[in-house]
Amino acid sequence: MLQLNLAAIAVAGQVAWQRAKPLLIRDTVLLPALGFLGIILLWWLAAIFNPDLMPTPPEALVANLDYILHPFYRRGPGDLGIGWLLLASLRRVILGFFLSAIVAIPVGFLVGMSKPAMMALNPVIQIFKPVSPLAWLPIALAIFNLADPSAIFVIFITSLWPTIINTALGVSSVSQDYIDVARVLEMPRWRRITKIIWPASLPYIFTGLRISLGIAWLVIVAVEMLTGGVGIGFFVWDEWNRLNLNSVFLAILVIGVTGLLLDYAVNKVEQLVTHRTKQGTNF
Repeated sequence: MLQLNLAAIAVAGQVAWQRAKPLLIRDTVLLPALGFLGIILLWWLAAIFNPDLMPTPPEALVANLDYILHPFYRRGPGDLGIGWLLLASLRRVILGFFLSAIVAIPVGFLVGMSKPAMMALNPVIQIFKPVSPLAWLPIALAIFNLADPSAIFVIFITSLWPTIINTALGVSSVSQDYIDVARVLEMPRWRRITKIIWPASLPYIFTGLRISLGIAWLVIVAVEMLTGGVGIGFFVWDEWNRLNLNSVFLAILVIGVTGLLLDYAVNKVEQLVTHRTKQGTNF
């Protein structure tokens, strides 16, 4: 009897897999491949109409083989592989992002839990939130007089706002019934925060962190273009000044894939912390 049940389960699983396999291949392989193929075709058409400056995809691939095959080479003080440039930018982004998270999450809790704090800080947040990241760069350079800490400061200041806003929204969205029950049970304030408000706010906090990290990765490219030094942003600007669009296209691909992996990493951390698996799109 047991063997018959196991055989039936195995047959049912096989039938289900045969039905799901075409959909899985279509959604995870064929449709994404069509999207990338469309982008490559548009690039190829643009290169055909502007052959003097714009390389075709095969030409860019051949020209960038050295960068692709040897990403961590060192051939002189200013001649580094794209892997080293990427790591330099990632170091600045991660440091500025973590500093902003350390500040933004407590401030978000304060704004979400205290109406006076919300009334005092909300105008400040609304004024500084739309300020362009590059507008902070002259101030950072005046304060630090160095490119590296200035870039980290710009990432820090521009990464604050999404995390503060989403954390405050999560804290203020906690059901009042839970808070009332905690008060009836005479639960201390710190315990209310750690046992009720914090777990309920985590999805909002991680949404803010994902947005902040995406902004940080956008900002570092623009900041490095202006400050120079070692980094993927300066690499893009330097290659453009040499009219070498082959390397610019490679840098765009590296920047995009890295941003995707950073967002994926934060999403996985969220799933581990909240024990929830998000359904649907990852946009």
